[in-house]
Amino acid sequence: MTRRQESRPTRLHRRLGNADLSAVGEMRAALRDFMRRRGRPQETEVAELLLSELVTNALIHTRNGAVVTVTSAQARLRVEVRDFLTGQEPTPYVPNADDGTHGRGLLLVQSLADSWGVTAQALGKVVWFELDAGIA
Repeated sequence: MTRRQESRPTRLHRRLGNADLSAVGEMRAALRDFMRRRGRPQETEVAELLLSELVTNALIHTRNGAVVTVTSAQARLRVEVRDFLTGQEPTPYVPNADDGTHGRGLLLVQSLADSWGVTAQALGKVVWFELDAGIA
């Protein structure tokens, strides 16, 4: 491993405040910087879009903020958004015309991520997605 590779960050971790929707843009910028420093610009647009959807959902539908963790391995990027609301597992659904622009976030995640899921926690849940290197 070269010295340059050693200095590249492999993890981004942030705590977001309750209903702080400005955090969505801030997380997108932090992810963009993280991806640039990791040398994975080909994944940035899809990762930003999916991160935005998950963070927005967590901040709108829960009351205790969220924790975002992004992990980069050689061949995979994993983004996790943890909230602290127990008992509500998000599921994608096809919105009807009356839903406006709401309800499409998890459909985007399902369509664009290489894998995704929901992991229950003792308090809350983690909604995550993964992108394979060079494919997104």
